[in-house]
Amino acid sequence: MTPRSAVIALAAVAAASLAGAALGAPPRPATFSIVATDREAGEVGVAVASRFFAVGAVVPYARAGVGGVAAQANANTTWGPRGLDMLAEGATPAEALRVLIRTDDGNDARQAGIVSAAGDSVTFTGPGCTSWAGGRSGPGYAVQGNILTGEKVVAAMEAAFLASTRRPLAERLFAALKAGDAEGGDSRGRQSAAIVVCRAHAGFNGFSDRAVDVRVDDSPDPFREIARLLAMALVNDDWNRGWTAFTQKRFAEALAAQERAAARAESQPAMLPEVLYDLAVIRLANGDRPGAESALARAVGLNPKLAAQARADKDLAGLRTDTK
Repeated sequence: MTPRSAVIALAAVAAASLAGAALGAPPRPATFSIVATDREAGEVGVAVASRFFAVGAVVPYARAGVGGVAAQANANTTWGPRGLDMLAEGATPAEALRVLIRTDDGNDARQAGIVSAAGDSVTFTGPGCTSWAGGRSGPGYAVQGNILTGEKVVAAMEAAFLASTRRPLAERLFAALKAGDAEGGDSRGRQSAAIVVCRAHAGFNGFSDRAVDVRVDDSPDPFREIARLLAMALVNDDWNRGWTAFTQKRFAEALAAQERAAARAESQPAMLPEVLYDLAVIRLANGDRPGAESALARAVGLNPKLAAQARADKDLAGLRTDTK
C-alpha cells in the first residue's frame, strides 16, 4: 500500500467510525448521583447530574414511604420501578439489587444506588462501567458515579451530605451535587441535572407524593439553573403543604406552612403575590383578620389583577376590604 493509499484508508475508517457514532446507540449517561432518605421528615429523594441530555428522564426514581433508586451508566431503566416495587414488598436494597443483577445479562455495565425509606442502602458499580466509576453508601444514603474525574467526586458528595443534617433533604441533595461538581464531576463536562424528593401527600392538593421535582435538560451551567428552580420548588412545597391543610380544615397547620412559604417567597418575586394571597385566606381562617388584610393588600399591590379574584372569592368573604 502506498503512503497516499494508506492515508485514504485511514480517512475512510475515521469517517466510518464517525458515521457509526452518529447513527449508533446514544451516549451512555455518565453520571454522578445521590439517593437518600430523611426518616424524620418522611422523605426520600434522588439528585443527579451528567454530561448527558435530560438525565432526569433516565436516572432518578423515588416513592414516598418506599425508597429511591438511581439507575445509571449503561442504564437499564427498568431497575428503577422494579427496585421500588421490591422495596415496597419488603425487600432490602441489597436483596433488590441482587435480583436486578441476576435478571440482567448486561449488568456488568450498570450502576445503581438504592436506599429504602427506613435508611438501608447499597451502591453497585458493574466492572464494565467506564472509569473512574464507583460509589459509597451509609445509613440513609448511596452516592455513585461513572466517567468521573476521580474518586474525589463521590468522596466530596458524601462529605457534603453528611455535613448538612439540619437542612431539608432537597437542599442536602443539592449540596452533595455541588460538592461533586466542584471536584470535577463528570469528566466530559456539564449538561443536565435533576432533583426529586417524595413525601406522602406532598403534591398539589395532596394527590401525589412529589414534594420537589425539578430538572434541567440542557444547559452549559445546569447547577445555576437547578439552584434557581430548587429555590422556587421549596416555596411551592410549603405552599402545597399550607393549601392542602387548609382544604382539609387543619387551619393551624396550614398557617404554619403558608407563613414559611411566604418567608421563602420574599426572594421569589414571580411567586410572592399569589403566595401572599393564599396567606390572607389562611390567616382569615385562623381568625387573624388584620393579618389577612395586610397580606391581601400587599398581594394586590404586587399584582393588581388579583383584586378581581379577591372580590369574588368566598374564602375572603369575611373581609370588608376595598380590593379595587
